[in-house]
Amino acid sequence: AGGELSTPAFDCTPQPAACCPDWMAGLPDALPLSRLSIPGTHDSLSLFGGRRLRCQSWGLEAQLAAGVRFLDVRCKLAQGELHVYHLCTFQRASLRGVLRRTLRFLRAHPSEAVLMRIKEELPIFSRPGFAAQLQRCLLEEGQGCVWCREEVPTLGQVRGKIVVLEALAREVLGIPYEQLSISDAWNVLSLERKWAQARRHLESAASGDPATMHLTFCSGNGLFTCPEEVARFVNPRCYQHLRRRQGQPMCWGVVIMDFPGAGLLRLIVESNGLQASGHITAAPSTPTVPSRHPHGRGDRRCSQHTSAHCPHRCPSRRMLLPAPHLCQRT
Repeated sequence: AGGELSTPAFDCTPQPAACCPDWMAGLPDALPLSRLSIPGTHDSLSLFGGRRLRCQSWGLEAQLAAGVRFLDVRCKLAQGELHVYHLCTFQRASLRGVLRRTLRFLRAHPSEAVLMRIKEELPIFSRPGFAAQLQRCLLEEGQGCVWCREEVPTLGQVRGKIVVLEALAREVLGIPYEQLSISDAWNVLSLERKWAQARRHLESAASGDPATMHLTFCSGNGLFTCPEEVARFVNPRCYQHLRRRQGQPMCWGVVIMDFPGAGLLRLIVESNGLQASGHITAAPSTPTVPSRHPHGRGDRRCSQHTSAHCPHRCPSRRMLLPAPHLCQRT
């Protein structure tokens, strides 16, 4: 591919130019996560598989040190363990290893919290043992530092912890992913249209319900493009869009990228200082997430529904993990 290896918006070099490991430290405990601007990576462990599949050039520890606080982890159940995959390509990592490495970072940086979307990769039918194995992993590796409730927590509730987002049909192992406000137009036919969709959702995050978590995927792939090409096009436009609003109090929600650059990460992180100062005076009531959408897991229509707009109501899912065990630090 042509183009520079590293710009303020795009970086496909092995090590980030940014180092921002403690950026949540100065934010108030009372801020709900839904009021934060959070940099994230799409298919966070997808380092292998060539140009068609590779989404990141930085390893997990480098991403966390650079300020990334949303991880997108795709797993397949094989031989009784959850291994990290992108499509059919093994990414030389396991969910257990990802949890251990993330918690190691959080022990060293206890002011921080990491959102982790855990998804079953490409199931034609959901593997029957997936939820049970995910529960086992979270219990055994979580060390009491995993938030597995449906409610969106405040930052003070989850400092030093992993906040799980999942799309299981019946079990409660975290915040129900498909009930959040999500823009994930991943199949890219037009780069211009892809950016227009992401821009619209960023604006809805900035002006929308502060109790609703907004996730905007700037990433994509397609028959005539690849993750790196999409990132080279979208990331600089995202950078310019955020830069135009620099200095204003903004909440951009979770901004999820392939190959993010240090300047783009910095713009997302710095919007929190303005957003937080003087805007939260007392702890608000904890935002909640409504019941599961009936279309079930994997249906992308669900991810377009916000809690306010989804007309469907389902019985509550069954809480599998004992919340106090997982959600209190040991």
